[in-house]
Amino acid sequence: MSLADEKPRPSAERQASVQRLAEAFAPDRSAPPQSADLAARRPQWRRRLLIGLVALLAMAAIAGGAGWWLQARNWVSTDDAFIDVHMVQVSPQVAGRVNAVQVNDNQEVLAGQPLVELDPADFQAKLDQAVANREGAGGQLAQAQAQLTVAQANLEAAQAEVGVAEANATNAATNLKRSQELARVGSMALSRQQLDNDTASARSTAASLAAAQHKVAVAAAQLALNKTQVTTAEAGVRAAKAQVEQARLNLSYTGIRASLSGRIASKSVAVGDYVQVGQNLMALVPDHVWVTANFKETDLDHMRVGQPVDIYVDAYPEKVFHGHVDSFQAGSGVAFSLLPPQNATGNYVKVVQRVPVKIVFASPPGGHWLLGPGMSVEPYVKIR
Repeated sequence: MSLADEKPRPSAERQASVQRLAEAFAPDRSAPPQSADLAARRPQWRRRLLIGLVALLAMAAIAGGAGWWLQARNWVSTDDAFIDVHMVQVSPQVAGRVNAVQVNDNQEVLAGQPLVELDPADFQAKLDQAVANREGAGGQLAQAQAQLTVAQANLEAAQAEVGVAEANATNAATNLKRSQELARVGSMALSRQQLDNDTASARSTAASLAAAQHKVAVAAAQLALNKTQVTTAEAGVRAAKAQVEQARLNLSYTGIRASLSGRIASKSVAVGDYVQVGQNLMALVPDHVWVTANFKETDLDHMRVGQPVDIYVDAYPEKVFHGHVDSFQAGSGVAFSLLPPQNATGNYVKVVQRVPVKIVFASPPGGHWLLGPGMSVEPYVKIR
């Protein structure tokens, strides 16, 4: 190689200075920049914060669950509950045409207030007829009593005649006996005619006595008959009086009144209808209501009569009613159904039964809190 082909080489000092400038302006790759450090530290803080929040929420959930359990274990509730009441079905006791309906739907009525009026014409006629029959029975009784008085007098007269006949018969028998003694000794003081007269007189007076005694028997029989007639007439008077009272009751039944205070419901009668005995015309819902709650039989262990109850009615969710446990039904609800199950037949599957519990209100719901039968209720019984 020639000298012309050789390239000039930089000196050692120049190379050192170039190397220092390159190192000065080149980025430091040995240590990461500040932004990368922050980016590395951010996920760690977020992870720690998330873990803390989760732990805090878990502790709050545990504390809330424990508090809820401690509070809930003191109460027993069910949603199988409803308002109950002894509803009265208003029905007529006599058949007739409706003349007037004196109440409207859902009207509040008082005990004794008129509800429906039936046509009273037929019942008034029957009452008048019964009164006339009673007066006729009274006349028959008076006649029988008069006949009884006559029969009593006839009996007394016959008995008096018997006394006279007995005296005459005794006298005649005495005279006959005397005459027979004289005839036996052959006394001249006695004629044959006198003896015959005494004998005939004795026989006549004896026959008169027998006739008088028979007359007494006839008079006694007539008196007994008249007493029977009086008893029959008295029974007829009592029967006529009973018919009058029945007719008067039937007439009063034409005016149908409220048996107790409450509200009218399910009215199905109108003027002009012909109603039959026992036909439902309307329902009368009394003001006194209670709650029938069907609790599971497994919830009855700690329930007692008198325990306080908070009552929530679905119709008034913002209102809390208060009451207490009144009584428990002696048996599950299915035991009193139309077709109770027979567990001894077929395959048996155990099902938790429901037992009706009666809950009464502490005070009658008043104001606009209208409670009626069938409304849904959720009672909470405090058992601890």
